[in-house]
Amino acid sequence: MKLFKWVVTTFLLLALQPVLAAESGTALKADAIKKEPYSDAQSVGTLGVGDKVNILKKDGGWLNVTSAKGSGWVRMLSIRKGDAKKEKGVLDSFKGLASGRAGTGKVVATTGVRGLNEEELKAASFDAKELSLAESYLTSKADAQSFANQGKLKPRSFDYLPLPQ
Repeated sequence: MKLFKWVVTTFLLLALQPVLAAESGTALKADAIKKEPYSDAQSVGTLGVGDKVNILKKDGGWLNVTSAKGSGWVRMLSIRKGDAKKEKGVLDSFKGLASGRAGTGKVVATTGVRGLNEEELKAASFDAKELSLAESYLTSKADAQSFANQGKLKPRSFDYLPLPQ
C-alpha cells in the first residue's frame, strides 16, 4: 500500500509540475489566445485588459498561458508578469510596451530582450560563430542601392554605421 501511495504521489507531482511552476501575469491589452505561437494560428479565446493568467512557458515572443478565458499562446508584449500595478490612466497602462520614439520613424523593438531574465543575461557569452553569421549579412552601399532600384524603393537618408576596426 505504501508503494502505491508513493507511485501515485510521485505521478501527481510530476504531472502537476508545470502548473506548480507557473508564474502569474496580467493582460495589459485585449489580445487573442492562439492555439500555437504564431500570428496566423487559430484563435482559441480572447483576453481582456486586466485578465489574470498563469504563464507556463515562453517561446520567442510568445507566452504559453492558462486563464479563465482559455489556454494557449499570447504575445509576450500583451502580458505583464506578476500583478499589474494600478496606473494613473489608460495610456499609462501601455508604457511598458513602448520602447523607442514611436511616431518619428525611429522605433526600437525590444521583444527578444524583454523576455530574458537576469540569470540568462549574466550567463550570456561571446559566440564568434554567431558574430560571423551576423557579419555575413553585411552588404555594400552599391549592392543595397542596386537592390532598392530593382524593387522601385524610394530613397531615405540615414547615416551608415562605421565599419568595424
